[in-house]
Amino acid sequence: MFNSAVATLNAPPVSIVLNWKSSYDGANGPLIDMSQAVPGYSAHPDILTALAKAASDPVLARYGPVEGDPEFRSAYADHVSQIYNAKINSSEVQITSGCNQAFVATVLALAGHGDRILMMRPCYFNHESTLGMLGVGIDYVDCDDGGLLPNCAAIDAAIGPQTRAIALVSPNNPAGSIYPAPLLADILALCQKRGIWLILDETYRDFMPLDMDVPHHLFTQDDWQSSLIQLYSFSKSYCLPGHRLGAIIAGREVVAQLAKVIDNIQICAPRVAQHALTPMLASMTGWRQTNRERIAARATVFRAAIDDLPGWDLLSSGAYFGYVRHPFAGMGSRQLAETMARKVGVLVIPGAFFGAGQDGALRFAFANAGRDIIGQLAGRLSSLTL
Repeated sequence: MFNSAVATLNAPPVSIVLNWKSSYDGANGPLIDMSQAVPGYSAHPDILTALAKAASDPVLARYGPVEGDPEFRSAYADHVSQIYNAKINSSEVQITSGCNQAFVATVLALAGHGDRILMMRPCYFNHESTLGMLGVGIDYVDCDDGGLLPNCAAIDAAIGPQTRAIALVSPNNPAGSIYPAPLLADILALCQKRGIWLILDETYRDFMPLDMDVPHHLFTQDDWQSSLIQLYSFSKSYCLPGHRLGAIIAGREVVAQLAKVIDNIQICAPRVAQHALTPMLASMTGWRQTNRERIAARATVFRAAIDDLPGWDLLSSGAYFGYVRHPFAGMGSRQLAETMARKVGVLVIPGAFFGAGQDGALRFAFANAGRDIIGQLAGRLSSLTL
């Protein structure tokens, strides 16, 4: 017998989709992989050199502090302070092994059996499965078609007596939608009023629209530490998904609880990556901006490709993602995505993996495909026959 909370979960969605690659015969040209959210370019050579050097340091093969190496915590606190025009203290930083671990640790610190977390739908599948695995209940607010943003009144109405937190992702995975700063401020104010937490996953914050530099002003508000927990991943911005490095910004009391959880999951985050990135947070500003512009250009080509497809409707896009309503009424998104992979060599994530009611949509991740490749989408999908 297995733990029923785990046994009833779906298999990892990305693994399911990647298995469809082998069904494509190459008749339309090389496979267009727009499934997993990974950068389609390598880390900066200086980062790779620093990683290689750090990997040979025997000191970094030892255990480190549970909260993260002090130099890295300090550098990250300064970095976040600069982004948000706020003052973040290094004691308000918890380093994690990736952002998924950051979410697991945060939920464990806040909620137990019988408690509930409020999520927006479509929702990031790893957040949903994490809560299911931990036995924490989930309530949903469905986002409207106007950019797939939630309504604050709907969020307020969905908060119940067992609600411990609201979990948001902005820029959003899977929709790509950007939560406007005033909306985030209203949601945080609602959390403060109702005495619950706001968990804000900002994994894709370095890929905001080019005309938007400050994602929000939540860290400048008085006593944000009593209600806000921010999550982040270094995987996308620094092209290091295999090194598993993430971070949490939260009040000192929260960090104290998080440290208890992390100590029982992994003891400390990978130290080689921490050491290598410590000086890079400040020195790689120009390189990150170049990548931001590169992804924005891919987003523009993607939107144009979808606009050229009759019947396909772009519901939302931004950062790494486009969320698209497909024209094949009556066909489930998983069946359609598998057919797309097999017949025309386009690999995407079915909307059904992002929650109930999402079968009419598909998620396209355009960060790992060049503009020339994305430009082929309209031709491939217009030739699709079912």
